Amino acid sequence: MLEGIDDIDWSALTHAYGPAYDIPALLRAAGSPDAAQRDPALDELFSLCHQGSIYPATAAAVPFIARLALEGPGDRLRLMWLLHGAAEGSGPEYREVRRAVAVALPSLLGLAADEDPAVRRAMVWTVAACEDASLPLLPLLRARLAEERDAEVRADLVTALGLLDVSPETGGARARALLSAPEPPVRRAAATDLLRTAPLPLPPDLVEAALDAHEAAPTDETGHPWPDSYRPLMERLMDDPDAALRAVARGLPLAWELTEVWRDRESDVLPWLAAAAVDAGDLCRVATVGAALAGGERAPWLAPHLASDDPSVRVAATLVAVRLRVPGAIALVLRLMDELPEESATLRLTPLTSPGAVVTVAVEVFGAAAEPVVRRIADRPRTEWVDALRDFPALAAGRVDDLVRLLPASAGVLAALGPAAGPGAARALRVRAEAGDLAAALALARVTGEERPALEVVQALPDALARRTAAVDVAAELGPRADQLLPLVEERLKAPSLESRADAAAAIWRVTGRTHDTAPVVADQLARRSHADRPYFGHQPHLGSLRALTAMRLLPAAARTAVEHIASSPRRVISSPLCDGAPHPDLTARELARGLLALAG
Repeated sequence: MLEGIDDIDWSALTHAYGPAYDIPALLRAAGSPDAAQRDPALDELFSLCHQGSIYPATAAAVPFIARLALEGPGDRLRLMWLLHGAAEGSGPEYREVRRAVAVALPSLLGLAADEDPAVRRAMVWTVAACEDASLPLLPLLRARLAEERDAEVRADLVTALGLLDVSPETGGARARALLSAPEPPVRRAAATDLLRTAPLPLPPDLVEAALDAHEAAPTDETGHPWPDSYRPLMERLMDDPDAALRAVARGLPLAWELTEVWRDRESDVLPWLAAAAVDAGDLCRVATVGAALAGGERAPWLAPHLASDDPSVRVAATLVAVRLRVPGAIALVLRLMDELPEESATLRLTPLTSPGAVVTVAVEVFGAAAEPVVRRIADRPRTEWVDALRDFPALAAGRVDDLVRLLPASAGVLAALGPAAGPGAARALRVRAEAGDLAAALALARVTGEERPALEVVQALPDALARRTAAVDVAAELGPRADQLLPLVEERLKAPSLESRADAAAAIWRVTGRTHDTAPVVADQLARRSHADRPYFGHQPHLGSLRALTAMRLLPAAARTAVEHIASSPRRVISSPLCDGAPHPDLTARELARGLLALAG
């Protein structure tokens, strides 16, 4: 069964854990009739396709694994999973490994009729994973579809045939015929296959057929066993926002995902998200969606959440009320500030599910109308709430002693006060600046006009990269007053990342006013990071570059296409890295892009 195994120099090959000298012994143990030897050996053999990666030893081991699956004493299913993992694995050797599996498949054809449906399914997955190399096996798959009686195996055969069939007309006719199959999994597989190649917008009747079949036979396609050409039903529905919304109306949990992929769908999905909310995380999603809407309407469905025994739910529900501008939201924030006990004051599920964040968001959303909240903060200032005082200088000026006590959290508020912060704040900031606190040094520059402490903090940093990075931040803040940091900032123009180079270029412009050699760097960052089909994960690179070009009042030709795309794309161009109840950064990107286009003409 394992003839020839010792003819291979296994020690010259590697798997996930290093040299593969142990593979012959593991293969022999995997062929043992004693399960106590066989089971741990099979576990160890998955080092050949560990977490989706394959290795030089994988291809060499495939023929022996295939023989064990066909002739071994047991665990045929796990051996087939191992072959499937090898066929779909990634790595420099993937072509060689896939070819080895394809060569082994004809000897395994009998397993397509194995008495265990799970083995038959694994066989179908492995055939599909070999893609073009499996085309000679198409007649076998067609024959098995005619003979197979297990619904899930038949569904897998439909999917495999749809992915492999070289005749779209034949495959399409077969799938359409199977839309009326008696087994819901088969109907679901047929509809999914047809949707994969259907034109956009997706045909409504086909969408409904897929949703009917999914409703009759729900399935979780997370970690599906198919090659990259496969499109899971939920993923394909997301290509058409109206189709995705129909799925949401049928109870599929796609409401949040819909807002992450498509713009201007917040009002469509808000009712569904609200109805499904059960915990603070769900409510944070509602708050994020609500931030894009005008709001102002009552939300009686919030009442149970606002009265929850769980403090995190009450906090998140109050955040929703603020984002939706629910009548009485300010009173709810005041009540939250009073009701939460001291030990819950810094409760955080996500960055914006703390009372401090709800308070500052209330000021952001309601502006001057949030003055009662800010007065409460001024009466009882605390670290979590202090940033809300930035836009209320009169109230902040009356609490300078408290702000000094709350340093370093209050540095931004003191900076916003500027000279009005007074000599006491200046002394406290200077002490912190002399101790190396850069935020305090920058605040001191705002309060007293002294830039030297900030420059000295940068120059004193022991790490060269940290000095250059801090120099960019300080130059962007101080402008011409940071001219002696220019050599450090200009070094960042050689940084490997687009974002770092763009930030450095924007800082140089702030110091020098030069645009001929800075605007092109910022424009290049935008041009390279904007994709029509894939949103950029995170928001700073886009927003920082858009703000820099807006401040320069320039739109270089190299960036125009990207900016136009950001301004007009129906899809998100920026993906939010987490759901924290904040407005989606893509909204800001679109607003900035439209403003820049209007400015540039």
